[in-house]
Amino acid sequence: MTPQMDNATPHEPNASDEANTSDAASADPRRISRKGLLKAAIVASAAPLLAGGGVALARDAASSGGGALLAPTPQCDDGDDTTPPQMEGPYFKPNSPRRTSLVASGTPGVPLTVSGYVFGRACRPISGALLDFWQADTNGSYDMAQYAFRGHQFTGADGAFSLTTIVPGLYPGRTRHIHVKAQAPGGRILTTQLYFPNEPRNNTDALFDPELLMNVRSVGNGRQGTFDFVLDVAQTPGPSDPPTQPPTDPPGGTWAPGTSYRAGDRVTYGGVAYRCRQAHQAMTGWEPPNVPALWERG
Repeated sequence: MTPQMDNATPHEPNASDEANTSDAASADPRRISRKGLLKAAIVASAAPLLAGGGVALARDAASSGGGALLAPTPQCDDGDDTTPPQMEGPYFKPNSPRRTSLVASGTPGVPLTVSGYVFGRACRPISGALLDFWQADTNGSYDMAQYAFRGHQFTGADGAFSLTTIVPGLYPGRTRHIHVKAQAPGGRILTTQLYFPNEPRNNTDALFDPELLMNVRSVGNGRQGTFDFVLDVAQTPGPSDPPTQPPTDPPGGTWAPGTSYRAGDRVTYGGVAYRCRQAHQAMTGWEPPNVPALWERG
């Protein structure tokens, strides 16, 4: 059964909430955030590096039509905006089963995996956060009799979650979406929805919010999506957090922003030698000591 969500009634956005859009898309996509660096560190310590290159902290980012990486959703930079709320809608049911997969063998639909992290306002991962998902089936119908395509889970110690489901179907008046309630332990409930990029109905759905777009890419016969939630939870940045801005006067060395590095390439930075762990294009903010997922000493 879904644990009791305490301390708050989910916020129901007004018209101005629904019309609010983000200017994150206009921000410099090269800017690295505390969240991005933390994710890179998590990946470096908890999982093997990806084969074939690619930036670890953007490992799940989808490619746009022009091949550029989509920006993380949403941005999280030391007390920046939290994930926007959205209306619950008429199809929520409490007491969903605890599970990370909403599908069984033979379930019709396009396979979909959604993964990401839950952060607080200081961009630190939240362990044990509750995520309760519900969605339509491949035909655009919600199961109100039982609990098909409904389930809740908790984030791990690193704030990570993963959901196995299908791409939800369309129904009149709405674009493609997944509902979710998120709650830090003892915190307020965030009720919101996740959206898919490049959906024609995104242009006509009055509830659609581009800040809630997942990064989605096709993998085999299915899709993989990523989204990071930022909850309204006060946090104090720890002394071990990586810097969010590059040094004012970067020390000299052979490393240089704008350079394409391959796995195994060696550089120096600040008098220290580093070896490239994954192929990537260097940019300001991704200096070797700042991104251990990309560089190791030696």
